Amino acid sequence: MFSAALDAFSTNGFNGASMREIATRAGTSLSNLYNYVPAKADLLAHVLKRANDDLLAALRAALETAGDPASDRLRAVVSAYVLWSARQQTAGVVAISEFRYLEGSLREAVVEARDRTQQLFTDIVESGVASGEFHTPYPHEAARNIVLLCAALANWYHADGRRTPEQIADEQAHLALAMVQSPLE
Repeated sequence: MFSAALDAFSTNGFNGASMREIATRAGTSLSNLYNYVPAKADLLAHVLKRANDDLLAALRAALETAGDPASDRLRAVVSAYVLWSARQQTAGVVAISEFRYLEGSLREAVVEARDRTQQLFTDIVESGVASGEFHTPYPHEAARNIVLLCAALANWYHADGRRTPEQIADEQAHLALAMVQSPLE
């Protein structure tokens, strides 16, 4: 049901996708779909939260294998985000383009999930600044822009492009380290 909703939101946008279409894509009845979610906005919120949770799990897994220096940790999470975006491009595009339709507690739940992802990057950059490894005078802004750099990949990446996801991940990690003014780059 949730992958059907993701596909419908990707194809037709939030406003263009109907609950009937989502039910059809999911191979269920409209009434059965309403047994699981009260409204289309709830489906969108669930899809976006689920995508962010999946992304956050990938980032945390990357951190487990990264070295102790902040530059190693930043390179690991940027690479993991880029690879996730290449593999989960539809979710990334929907997260960027359809989030604006959420309101109230549904929006707050997705913002809270996104904030956890952002905080992971902010913590790495702040620790790099505190240790003297990074020299940016703008750690919060740098962390925010690094996340935006990674998220934007979903809008421009093409699987048949001239660079592999791994090459792009390496390039984006290099750019992220430049943003935090890492002398290692």
